[in-house]
Amino acid sequence: MNFGWMHSVFVTVLIFPLTGAALAADLLGGDVVKNCEYKNPGEDQLSRLSIALIDKDDNERKNIYARLWKNYHGKEGVLDKMVLYTEFPPDAKGTGFMRWGYTASSGKLADQWLYLPQLRKIRRVSVRDPGDSFLGSDLTYGDIEERVLEADVHTLLRVEEIGGVKYHVVESTPKEARPQYSKKISWYAKVPDWNSCYKARMEYFDPQGSLLKTQVLSWQQVGGAWAWDRVEVENYQTKHKSVFEVTGVKFGVGLEDRQFSERELKKGP
Repeated sequence: MNFGWMHSVFVTVLIFPLTGAALAADLLGGDVVKNCEYKNPGEDQLSRLSIALIDKDDNERKNIYARLWKNYHGKEGVLDKMVLYTEFPPDAKGTGFMRWGYTASSGKLADQWLYLPQLRKIRRVSVRDPGDSFLGSDLTYGDIEERVLEADVHTLLRVEEIGGVKYHVVESTPKEARPQYSKKISWYAKVPDWNSCYKARMEYFDPQGSLLKTQVLSWQQVGGAWAWDRVEVENYQTKHKSVFEVTGVKFGVGLEDRQFSERELKKGP
């Protein structure tokens, strides 16, 4: 979940059954992550996504997209599909980007396509390194891929209060030999039940153990479905920042499979 993009902002997310049980006093880190990290994104979403890229000198470059997203629930290894149609800047209007995300168990990296209206051609965009930047932002392809609960060791560090809100603070240490990050620390809202629990902040540490970047999230919810509202990612080593904003979200609009095809990508929104 996960761009929610976004991981699943536009972010990619995995749906776990959410319980309405009150939070227990003897929680483990894995309990918090299982119930708060993987939010239900609904069956599909139609929205507008803006990404502002801000360099160390505060120079800003903004892109605005019409965004289509559909949940495939891991059927035949497909987790979800997303299409972005560029609306701004004007010289890139009509450019289309399509991404098919796969479950971690499939062992496949995402398939991606880019349509360039000036050339009237579609080309495949390979994901070679999970550490590569996603759409030029401070999120990487690895950040938006599905990551299963068992891939990390989750430790509940403490309960911390910030601005009158209490959070469970969880450290997640990867099990793989050469991970992208040495660890991640996440802040999850400490609320009366799992249904309203969410992630509000994350810190990423590089392989040497130094703080690399932070991610601050706010969410919007309609019924039982969740989507990002605003996400700010700041890289402390490059002094670069990315701000994602999702507006006009409509859930359950009935998007069709054909809307996530190369043929439709050429047609535009």
